[in-house]
Amino acid sequence: MQDVRITNTGSLLELQRRLRAAGGDNIRRSMQRRIRRAAEPLRDGLQDSIRGLDIRSQGRTTRPGGPSPTTRPLRATLAEAIRISVRTTGNPGARVWLDKGRLPPDLQKSNVPEQLNTGRLRHPVFGNKRRWVNQYATPLWWDRVVRQQTPRMQREVERVLGDVRSRLS
Repeated sequence: MQDVRITNTGSLLELQRRLRAAGGDNIRRSMQRRIRRAAEPLRDGLQDSIRGLDIRSQGRTTRPGGPSPTTRPLRATLAEAIRISVRTTGNPGARVWLDKGRLPPDLQKSNVPEQLNTGRLRHPVFGNKRRWVNQYATPLWWDRVVRQQTPRMQREVERVLGDVRSRLS
């Protein structure tokens, strides 16, 4: 699964140096806030995509199931871990990613988001390592939304940078 990064759009480094030289903290904060707003529809689209993701199983065997060992909903947990990061120093730009640090400990070490993006999730039944099942989801839930939203986000960031350049001139 790929991170979404909008960087070096219209010489962000050059603009960052000019901001620092002009002492434009207010302009920098405004630019950062507007870039974050440009990335929010992408984050919201990714969250909606995972929340509405259809995950199907192979079907049940005759053995009865039991209660879930966890009470957390998987899709909502993954949706809440999608984050936006905006930097105006160092390597300036915007990034949208799934923050594994915000996932429960058992999901931090796994590659569940990547598996769901491929369309197949293989996991042990209730943690039993001797019995595994496959579950299927709509593939490319992350990539499809990124492809749809990235051009709009890039245009918006270009517009923000143009406004900042005109304020610095």
